[in-house]
Amino acid sequence: MDWLIGFILLVIKLGVVLIALLLVAAYLVLLERKFLARLQIRYGPNRAGKFGLLQPIADAIKMMVKEDLVPEAADRMIFLLAPAVVAFTALLMFAVVPFGSDLTIAGKKIPMVISDLNVGLLFVFAMSSLGVYGVALGGWASNSKYSLLGGIRGAAQMISYELALGLSLVPIVMLARSFSLVDIVNAQAGYPFILVAPLSFIIFVISAMAESKRIPFDLPEAENELGAGYHTEYSGMRFGLFFLGEYVHMQVLGALTAVFFLGGWRGPLLPPVVWLFLKIILIALVMIWIRGTLPRLRYDQLMALGWKVLIPAALINILITGAILLI
Repeated sequence: MDWLIGFILLVIKLGVVLIALLLVAAYLVLLERKFLARLQIRYGPNRAGKFGLLQPIADAIKMMVKEDLVPEAADRMIFLLAPAVVAFTALLMFAVVPFGSDLTIAGKKIPMVISDLNVGLLFVFAMSSLGVYGVALGGWASNSKYSLLGGIRGAAQMISYELALGLSLVPIVMLARSFSLVDIVNAQAGYPFILVAPLSFIIFVISAMAESKRIPFDLPEAENELGAGYHTEYSGMRFGLFFLGEYVHMQVLGALTAVFFLGGWRGPLLPPVVWLFLKIILIALVMIWIRGTLPRLRYDQLMALGWKVLIPAALINILITGAILLI
């Protein structure tokens, strides 16, 4: 019966994590709109429910009841599937994120992670790479020049910054001596890795923001140039899936930053899950603050930053970390 109990626990964990991700994504939208409103000295949403707390529900209803249009000349099958690729790859990354140390119930240890893969970091990069296809195919299948330009920009940007993102984590793997995210958190029992690898942290955060296509790196959407970029032709819930993918991606990047550099679930007094949640929200707030502060980069500046600055800095950082560890 052990396999049956294990399967039931897996389904329960999947359900809890999925519901939590969707709820947090919905209220991250509200948090962003309120926070940006305060930065710009204006009111945010305040009509749907007290303090605007029902605004995410109103937005979800609006998305679901709007007409789902497909352009006549679009590649229908790819056009319909592309948003799901973006949303599901972002959700799947959470399969290897640990939420706390093992729980012991009735003498049995229950891991606070959906799947503790010994190559968890590689799984994250694999899912991140697949997300590129959703953006590129969504732009191409729309049969619109503006969408196609947005899709090409998105693919080039995500591929470029994924190199810097991966290289920034090589020193973390060297310090933890493992690709498992659980082992990486356990290796920070004495101190968080941000203290010994600050350059890795800076490169990772900048690359992660570019991966998630947030201002100042939102060239795939660039409203003043492309209308709305790769999802210009999308409407209804399919546009909502692109939107959902972006905000789940924010949570993923917040969780990964916490796991790799901020000690994961570790912290005094509060329960582990609460500590991880607070760190995710802190990273999300920083990303929103940057969005409300900085202008969009030009495309040549965007690519030059990735190839000429971040990747060489990440390679030098690997060499320095290796030399220190050898010494």
